[in-house]
Amino acid sequence: MTINKVRALGAAIAAIALATAACGGASTAPGSAGPTDAAAACAAGTTKIEVQSWWTTGGEATGLQKLFDQFNKDNPTLCAYNAAIAGGAGTAAQAVIKSRTLAGNPPDTFQVHMGHELLDTYVNISAGSVLSPLDSSIIDPSKFPAGVVSIISGSDGKVYTVPVNIHRANELWYNKKVFTDNNLTPPKTWADFKTVADALKAKNITPLALGDNGIWATGMVFETILIGELGANGFNGLWTGATKWTDPKVTDALTTLKMVLGYVNTDHSSLSWDQANQLVIDGKAGMTIMGDWANGDYVAKKFADYGWAPAPGNDGIYQALADSFPLPAKAPDQDAVKKLLTFMASQVGQDIFNPYKGSIPARIDAGQAVSGVLAYNDYQKSAMVDWKSDTVVPSMEHGAAAAPAWKSAVEAALTTFVTGGDVAATQTALVAAATAAGH
Repeated sequence: MTINKVRALGAAIAAIALATAACGGASTAPGSAGPTDAAAACAAGTTKIEVQSWWTTGGEATGLQKLFDQFNKDNPTLCAYNAAIAGGAGTAAQAVIKSRTLAGNPPDTFQVHMGHELLDTYVNISAGSVLSPLDSSIIDPSKFPAGVVSIISGSDGKVYTVPVNIHRANELWYNKKVFTDNNLTPPKTWADFKTVADALKAKNITPLALGDNGIWATGMVFETILIGELGANGFNGLWTGATKWTDPKVTDALTTLKMVLGYVNTDHSSLSWDQANQLVIDGKAGMTIMGDWANGDYVAKKFADYGWAPAPGNDGIYQALADSFPLPAKAPDQDAVKKLLTFMASQVGQDIFNPYKGSIPARIDAGQAVSGVLAYNDYQKSAMVDWKSDTVVPSMEHGAAAAPAWKSAVEAALTTFVTGGDVAATQTALVAAATAAGH
């Protein structure tokens, strides 16, 4: 990670955090195996490693299983399995994980976003960390970007989790056939978006697919609009107090969001993100704005006729987040978990997992093809290039920019806005949320 990236993340929040809240994970997972079924697949006599996640669908579940398949093959006395919990794009799993871990009955390891979710919940807490620090035999800090290492380290300077990927949140995805048939190009500005949306609407095609049965999906769209209006520095300033929520550009962003919501599918509040993404696959919608776990969804569903571009106004800005796995201090078998985490931190482990997940590896020397598994696709190759050159900003919806209580207050304001559309009242609520958070 370049110095500019580290400074950009540092300006975003004092703790330089890169992710909490929902990302990936369908609201439901029809036909997916539950934890009991997954554990039953382990051979008799093996030491089972319970890995709790919310990856129950598409490329994300497949990627984790492919990683486990190789690990279990290399370690025949061990059996890592995905004790996945579906629901709420991770909300249900996060509640279970937190309850179990803080009560002293954790899974062997679990999915956790780097930043506030990791550090504020499990590490830098008054009772003392409930996670064990990871030494260099498990994760070599020199193999990961300095900005990433800083957000997986506790106040004691020790590393507490293994980051397995880097996701991009501010991406626009579109059906290439729909765009070609209608002589359209991806919108670079929100004014362009309106022109494209009007053209699609005239052909009875939903312009923008949205699945916000979890309000975080609308929050992601709002964040991309804020980035476009304020630029990277201005957006970062919202979360440090340098940019005021009374700024006229925030008013403009809310006005733009109101315009955008006028072009989404009428059933948006009943759909999950992946169900909305299916509308793009089916050609019923032209575009969607979602993190690049959508790329993994396309791959898993064998849909190739999709294109991508930064969300309008977001060119040159990479809104980043990441998933990771720690070592609970009371994990039943510490040595077994350490072996799994070591593999997750390895170049091979990351290059097995990420091509299916749709993300890029967190490890700087990864990004290579591994024989016998899926290779990185064109989107991921482009994302690797952008990650090295773009300005990196964090996300409120993925925990970097705001503490959980602040995020919840913003989401409450957006929930009311989706149905009421009152720009002034919503901006007042956002100002109040920032004030309550100390900004």
